[in-house]
Amino acid sequence: MDTIASLFSFITTPVSWVIVQFHSVYGKIFGPDTGWAWGLSIVSLVILIRICLIPLFVKQIKATRAMQTLQPEMKKIQERYKSDKQRQSEEMMKLYKESGTNPLSSCLPILAQSPFFFALYHVLNGIATGKTIGVIDDQLLESARKAHIVGAPLAAKFTDGADKVASLGATLTDVRVVTAVMIVLMSASQFFTQRQLMTKNVDTTVKTPFMQQQKMLMYVFPVMFAVFGINFPVGVLVYWLTTNVWTMGQQMFVIRRNPTPGSKAQAAFLERLQKQIGHHKKVRGRGNTNVIKAIVAKGRDRNEFERKFINGLTKAGLAAQADGTVVESDSSVLTETEDGTPAGGGPKRQQPKRQSKAKRQSGTVQGAAAGEAGATRADEPSDVKPSLEKTAADPEDDSPKTKQAGGNNKQGNQPGSGQRSRAKSGQRKGQQRPKHPSSKK
Repeated sequence: MDTIASLFSFITTPVSWVIVQFHSVYGKIFGPDTGWAWGLSIVSLVILIRICLIPLFVKQIKATRAMQTLQPEMKKIQERYKSDKQRQSEEMMKLYKESGTNPLSSCLPILAQSPFFFALYHVLNGIATGKTIGVIDDQLLESARKAHIVGAPLAAKFTDGADKVASLGATLTDVRVVTAVMIVLMSASQFFTQRQLMTKNVDTTVKTPFMQQQKMLMYVFPVMFAVFGINFPVGVLVYWLTTNVWTMGQQMFVIRRNPTPGSKAQAAFLERLQKQIGHHKKVRGRGNTNVIKAIVAKGRDRNEFERKFINGLTKAGLAAQADGTVVESDSSVLTETEDGTPAGGGPKRQQPKRQSKAKRQSGTVQGAAAGEAGATRADEPSDVKPSLEKTAADPEDDSPKTKQAGGNNKQGNQPGSGQRSRAKSGQRKGQQRPKHPSSKK
């Protein structure tokens, strides 16, 4: 570790200068030789570094989501060129170039933070060995060696012997208890950070090897922190615990405000946003406006949670616009939504129920009987060809002879008597079908 830290010795002077500046401020409040003054100086250094790394953190989020999107394509390339590693690498690089994604972007915050971490380790190691380093002179060195954090010297390690710990003005028990608690907290914060990323902010609709790798790292990183932590000075443990807590809080904020599409976090976010819009009847906040704008732009490519959100707004009498705002809509002109639910909260259209075979047959028989009765009641001259319109025996003929015959014949006044007379004469009801030439006459 000392060899690696010496490689970053070029940055030890800026790091030591920042610590001294913060120490001069906190020393006036808590005293220059207290652990609070030196401990808060290290914490302030972490916060300053992490604020400067926020743009890289945003780029890391975008790169991680882009990698999750590319995982199905990457898997296809691996299966297609599994026997040709060179061609596989070329296709991977081509895919990265076309999508504008860089796998190293997800590691940018860690890579950018590494020089400051090793520089701080180099400074604290110099304090532990009694060597001036950077802008820390003999007076500041003596003050830092006297500083104790909950009974543990700033430069003490878990693996230090009793003699070395005694030279720093502490007991071995105090040092090991404090360092053990800090190592556990450091590993637990790293595990919780990775766990909330896997359980809340991962697209559950895409099953890729990337998810398995992230799940493995969820258990590997805490173990690595525990193993290396026993060789870290107390000051470095303060630095690393602070940066882990910062990362956890920063990630919680991102998951809550800008979750990954298709994740459980997005479902919870859209549910909260829908309740907020339903209460105020408008979108509040620029970030929420951008979210709705992106959802509307997707159209039919929306995932399950986004479709549910749009339908929920529609049922509440609201309509999402392309610019990210919502307006109250007229239920009389609303159209049907994507899942078949009528907009405005009306009931869904239902298909007619299928009848049983017995009901269909009884309905057919009743329909045929009703049709025959209707045909006997409705015999209009305009619906029949001239050759079949009237017969001499038809009681409904308008001629005087027919009327006189109908008056003397009681049967002619009964309904359907004309139809029966036509049936007896061999004539079919309605238009006759022409006979085929080959049939017998």
